[in-house]
Amino acid sequence: MSVDVLLGLQWGDEGKGKVVDYLSTNYDIIARFQGGPNAGHTLVINGKKTVLHTIPSGIFNENVTNVIGNGVVIDPITLSKEIAKLKVEGLSLTNLVVSEKAHLILPTHRLLDAASEKSKGKEKIGSTLKGIGPTYMDKTGRNGFRVGDLLQEDAKDKYEKLKAKHLALLSMYPEVEFDLAQEEEKWWKSAEELKQLHITDCVYYINQEIKAGKRVLAEGAQGSMLDIDFGTYPFVTSSNTVTAGVCTGLGIAPKHIGKVIGISKAYCTRVGGGPFPSELFDEDGELLRKEGHEFGATTGRPRRCGWIDIPQLKYTIMVNGVDEIVLTKMDVLDVFEKVGIVASYEINGEATTQLPYEYKDGMPVNVKMMEGWKESVNSCRAVYELPTPAKQFVNTLQQQLGVNIKMISVGPGREEIFQA
Repeated sequence: MSVDVLLGLQWGDEGKGKVVDYLSTNYDIIARFQGGPNAGHTLVINGKKTVLHTIPSGIFNENVTNVIGNGVVIDPITLSKEIAKLKVEGLSLTNLVVSEKAHLILPTHRLLDAASEKSKGKEKIGSTLKGIGPTYMDKTGRNGFRVGDLLQEDAKDKYEKLKAKHLALLSMYPEVEFDLAQEEEKWWKSAEELKQLHITDCVYYINQEIKAGKRVLAEGAQGSMLDIDFGTYPFVTSSNTVTAGVCTGLGIAPKHIGKVIGISKAYCTRVGGGPFPSELFDEDGELLRKEGHEFGATTGRPRRCGWIDIPQLKYTIMVNGVDEIVLTKMDVLDVFEKVGIVASYEINGEATTQLPYEYKDGMPVNVKMMEGWKESVNSCRAVYELPTPAKQFVNTLQQQLGVNIKMISVGPGREEIFQA
């Protein structure tokens, strides 16, 4: 009778979707608890790549119920496209449930997002321009538009009232190219499709299922370093991406939280602006990007790359209460003569493993270089099969982090992961 949690420990893009898909057979329910279509969870099944933005990553398991929780913000247009692609794959989506309390992203939310980001100039935060921030602002401002509002007789009136507020706000920003009439037409068509899904009060649903002994896995989006409270503010997302967000994003009590599984790449990446102390600007950084195919699943933007960062991971392990770690993309390091681990930061001439308030680029880092393994780990299906330097790399991470690495991913495919 517990809710396990799976979330990213870095700046997102850690491979959460693949791991959720892999673990889904152990659960009755997979539930997204925050974020929106700014997420890009990539699954590779039988050699075919699928990117999920809103739908939970257990959707390919027909025996698992997939819940879009109240903490998620939904763009009906994006969701409609996602559903259409999955139906082409032969999925019926009868195992998809949507919270009536989830907030909806309006076309004017996306327009506001684009205009606001443009107004920032060089100080822009790297928004995905999906309307996430403005939607959460309306949610906390107590005038948002929710899924349940679509089912009410005054749905269009509520929509127009919120739209009018947005249009007034837009007068403060520079103009951006955006065909509002066309986007609204698509939005209402997609909203009608959304209304045909299984919409319910997911707070009651989840709690009833927990009481009935069902196993739930809460799936996070983005990464812990993008959390609105604990991330690298203001270069963060607009929701709580950490374990605490599960309770508010699904409506469950803290006592129901069970095991917390943290996902980390064997190196580190970040998309957009914001501090990234371990970032590499040399050939190693370029090689990480090339070998890891590091381009955003949602935005297509090239990701900034660097060595794995121990102080950063220890911080997110602490905030989330992580019980075990899944290490992904080990295979990307196959080509390196030497691999790096950021062991500490230099602040005022002293080494520390604590993140300072002024967490910024250019902060000196102490990097421990280890021997690379210079051979493919793609076919490995157990720790003992890893090359000796790769085993030493994993053992060093465990010792430094104080948490066991329980699974290792050595490729993008569903089958390219094993218990450590």
